[in-house]
Amino acid sequence: MFTTDALPAQTDIDDYLKSQNNKSLLRFLTCGSVDDGKSTLIGRLLYESKMIYDDQLSALHKDSKKFGTTGEGLDFALLVDGLSAEREQGITIDVAYRYFSTDKRKFIVIDTPGHEQYTRNMATGASHADLAVVMIDARKGVLPQTKRHSYIAHLLGIKHIVLAVNKMDLVEYSEARFSEIWQDYLAFAESLNVENIHAIPLSALQGDNLVTASSNMPWYEGPSLMSYLETVQINAATQSLPFTMPIQWVNRPNLDFRGFTGRVASGNLHPGDAISILPSNRHATVERIVTYDGDLTEAQAGQSITCVLTEEIDVSRGDVFVTQDSHCHVSDEFTAEILWMSEKPFIPGRQYLLRQGTTHALCTPSKPTYRVNIHSLVHEAAEDLSLNEIGCCEILLNRAIAFAPYRTNPGLGSFILIDRATNATVAAGFIQSSESHLANVKSQPLLVDKQARSGIKPHKPAILWLTGLFCAGKSTIANLVELKMNQQGIHTMLLDGDNIRRGLNRDLGFSEANRVENIRRIAEVADLMSEAGLICLVSFISPFAAERQMARTLIGDEQFVEIYVKTPLEVAEQRDTEGLYKKARAGVIEDFTGINSPYEEPESPELIIDTTELSPEESAQVIINYLKQKGITY
Repeated sequence: MFTTDALPAQTDIDDYLKSQNNKSLLRFLTCGSVDDGKSTLIGRLLYESKMIYDDQLSALHKDSKKFGTTGEGLDFALLVDGLSAEREQGITIDVAYRYFSTDKRKFIVIDTPGHEQYTRNMATGASHADLAVVMIDARKGVLPQTKRHSYIAHLLGIKHIVLAVNKMDLVEYSEARFSEIWQDYLAFAESLNVENIHAIPLSALQGDNLVTASSNMPWYEGPSLMSYLETVQINAATQSLPFTMPIQWVNRPNLDFRGFTGRVASGNLHPGDAISILPSNRHATVERIVTYDGDLTEAQAGQSITCVLTEEIDVSRGDVFVTQDSHCHVSDEFTAEILWMSEKPFIPGRQYLLRQGTTHALCTPSKPTYRVNIHSLVHEAAEDLSLNEIGCCEILLNRAIAFAPYRTNPGLGSFILIDRATNATVAAGFIQSSESHLANVKSQPLLVDKQARSGIKPHKPAILWLTGLFCAGKSTIANLVELKMNQQGIHTMLLDGDNIRRGLNRDLGFSEANRVENIRRIAEVADLMSEAGLICLVSFISPFAAERQMARTLIGDEQFVEIYVKTPLEVAEQRDTEGLYKKARAGVIEDFTGINSPYEEPESPELIIDTTELSPEESAQVIINYLKQKGITY
């Protein structure tokens, strides 16, 4: 079954390489719960397929004595558990990719971690796989992480699952135990859209049913794992999809050449084909398909190419080339399922950076419409999402992008969310549809715009955003600034945190999620004030940098003035005549900024007002002077 011959003679090299290139390639991953034997299984496959060099085998003997968990035998897991932390703990942490081949097929195997903490790594590996080998310890049966990994595989569109019931040697090769696990898994997976699920009882450590049929389990009449992997038919879905290609960069080496470079995500393309450029929906015709090795008569999914168009059209990174039958959508909103991958909880209304292929946009997810119960797959009501939870929500973007549902086009239907403050990836998303509760709500064009409203006022519109600790002096300073401007005939409006809390935001508490929603609403109101041509003063603690940045993005840099009213915590506590700091330190008040909830100081505000050095009157005058200096007031 396996290739064991030495490298062919020089005269046969071309034939040998040609035979290798003609073999089909299967990408599969191993997943499941902790210590189900994933790494051992892969290591054994590499060993049995003669894909281990002599020096690697020698190192395996030494490492097995030092790190091994199999007594005197070889610990095959060490072939893929390469990190020192993995060897010391006996678990997989990182995603490991290994290549091997047999006479019938080439394989890329993806070993993913089973520990719940590293679920995000599993999702990363699954995104590259055609088939999933879901490992189950025969002693433990179907566990929560087994279900979670299976659901993630389903989300990522994997249509073939092998249920590998491992460690059968530790349950005396019991047919009854295997049948029990198989039925439990089928009951769970009934609602998953998986074309093919095949169960195999095996022992990765002992080699039972791994490569050849096991004499220890004569009751099992199906193929060995390797035999199944060699023969399973995987549809080349990306080839049958309509053509799509996100643009990575504009290729302009000289004045005589202008092409658009990218990797074909799906379908195929020929010179002469008519295409559309999204999201602008302009049309063009392909003149040439250029590669380093010369022009192509056809480009297929997976190839990196440069397109030369017959028309002169403005195209930039993030645009998408599609054919007329692509059925892509262009919108600034859609519905998606997301896998939350951060230890910090998902907060509806917080602004994140969305990256989809080569494009990016700012996005604001809504409150989840449901959370998936990973045990029953039932959709449950949810306010937020925690680490490794999966839910559905509506995504609102700051601009329209091109996309497609994940089930029809994985390349244009997947995205990640990035925390703007830390630059950490916090979620993976899978677009379901372009429908949302705002789908039928369209913007109404107005005859009087912002420019017209501000044109009849003796000043420019602006938002003065005062942020700082409770009792820093924000409200006092904002009141004085508004009074001075009012006396000069300047049109203003003051939005004060306490006043807004008693009206518009009276339904919100002081949890992190509610604080985010509090600022989101105020940013929207402040933006309306700016549209009216007013100078709007916003006096809010606004403790989180992400929400202040969201407000700045919404309103625009030209009109957003962040003013940090800086006061040390101990000074703010001394000024507190209401005793709220004291109550917070005593535990009477929860989520109080500066005590048991953080305040994130602005990194680069337009103004810093230190109230330990300036009086309220002096502080107000600094702001008035700044507005005149910047030409906002005259």
